[in-house]
Amino acid sequence: MHLRCCNRNTQHFCTPMIKLTNINKSYRMGDNNLHVLKGIDLHIREGEMVSIMGSSGSGKSTLLNILGILDNYDSGEYKLANTLVKDLSETQAARYRNQFIGFVFQSFNLVSFKNAMENVALPLYYKGVSRKKRNALALEYLDKMGLRNWAEHMPNEMSGGQKQRVAIARALITQPKVILADEPTGALDSATSVEVMNILKEINAQGITVIIVTHEKDISEMTQRVIRLRDGVIEN
Repeated sequence: MHLRCCNRNTQHFCTPMIKLTNINKSYRMGDNNLHVLKGIDLHIREGEMVSIMGSSGSGKSTLLNILGILDNYDSGEYKLANTLVKDLSETQAARYRNQFIGFVFQSFNLVSFKNAMENVALPLYYKGVSRKKRNALALEYLDKMGLRNWAEHMPNEMSGGQKQRVAIARALITQPKVILADEPTGALDSATSVEVMNILKEINAQGITVIIVTHEKDISEMTQRVIRLRDGVIEN
């Protein structure tokens, strides 16, 4: 786990973990250009927990893809941990994602034919970590999620809340600096949603920056700051 760069009283002095300056993004739609992000300026500090809200078509999915280095931007500047992210090759993008970012998705994105331990260990397989070591680490992270006894269970044998905790363990095993959570409670009931949010808050308390895309007001209110997108711009 990474420690906070500062405490709550001095947080505004921290170097931003994420710094977007005048980010623009358009997509070609037939003969027309669809301007999705229109000059986004955004600073997210190390150790901050924020939510991004917006209606369908507001640009939040595009913004999340850019933050996660899954899509490029047309103009502006994106710095992640003071590193400029721009025009990366697929190999470079994958390396930065592995180094900096852990993903949590609404649909969990677990591999159906792998058990919980194997799902959590998967990112370390792509890093070339030995099977023995990655499985041992996976068990440690499942234990942190209260799921060590479920290590041998397949995804179809687990509840939605259990699957999301497996997904969070998988996101954490590479010790990322940032967790990007895309509607992490969208497929869960209210009680389980609160449990998952409490886990994310505990992760954030260890100093990891957490960014949550959600359309649920009660979920956004559990974060330190709400960023509202409307028609490709951030509302003040």
